[in-house]
Amino acid sequence: MKEKLIRFMAGRYGFDSFGKATLIVALIVMILSGLFESAILSLLSWALIIYTYFRLFSRNIYRRSAENQAYLAKTRRIRTWFATQKNLMAQRKTHHIYKCPTCRQKIRVPKGKGKIEIRCPKCQTRFIKKS
Repeated sequence: MKEKLIRFMAGRYGFDSFGKATLIVALIVMILSGLFESAILSLLSWALIIYTYFRLFSRNIYRRSAENQAYLAKTRRIRTWFATQKNLMAQRKTHHIYKCPTCRQKIRVPKGKGKIEIRCPKCQTRFIKKS
């Protein structure tokens, strides 16, 4: 059975970031259509699911890849913002993150160092904080 699926998917595009996004949006719209009992939302959700599966089984790999690259280019700012926030949250376990009072540059200082004087690497301003 596994070999049949592998043979069937050979030469087809498969799943990518844009496919995941369209499937998530389709599921959200489907939940909303159930809450509001809207036929239009239901049709929209089914259209998105059908489009997702069309992309999944498509043999036009070049066009599907171009669609995915356009999606990634348009969502780059949002994705990098979330990645930055995730990184900052992970660093908060071991470091304090301060902002320079003059230039607002973020400065990372290890926790547990007591009262320290911090020098901003951007504007050279010195300020005292308790770590």
